[in-house]
Amino acid sequence: MSFLLFLSGIIVPITLFYVIGFGLLSGRPVFDDFLRGAADGMKTVGSVLPTLIGLITAVGVLRASGFLDFLCRLLTVPASFLCVPPPLVPLILVRLISNSAATGILLDLFREYGTDSFVGMAASILMSCTETVFYCISLYFGAAGITKTRYALPGALAATAAGAAVSIFLASL
Repeated sequence: MSFLLFLSGIIVPITLFYVIGFGLLSGRPVFDDFLRGAADGMKTVGSVLPTLIGLITAVGVLRASGFLDFLCRLLTVPASFLCVPPPLVPLILVRLISNSAATGILLDLFREYGTDSFVGMAASILMSCTETVFYCISLYFGAAGITKTRYALPGALAATAAGAAVSIFLASL
């Protein structure tokens, strides 16, 4: 464990020295490359910012309007048929859109059920093995200019369903 702590403390400086040393030895204008990359990064941020604001607003509206609660109550019966505990339904739905909102729901589940409960363990595993599908597709595909997602959305939703199923199974062991 002490080796990992040591390694985590020196990995960033080693990487910086490696990049700078490689650039200097190969004769590259390291600082100019850095500035060009920073400028490109700012352009990317500017292009994806409207999408990000839209997603954050949508999640806020869903939670504040009560529609998310309504949808979760509606999905409780099919979820229990699939052995999904009802408290995990809002987490699964919100996790598809926003990690920060899902973290808020996770903390609410921890407060209500406890971290070592079945719901707490399943929620923890679920957060680590699923992805914010709609966020990633809209943000990253939008930044790259991709408009046709083809198999990305069905594949990502299938992976999320598999992650949810495995998290419930592992928490029950």
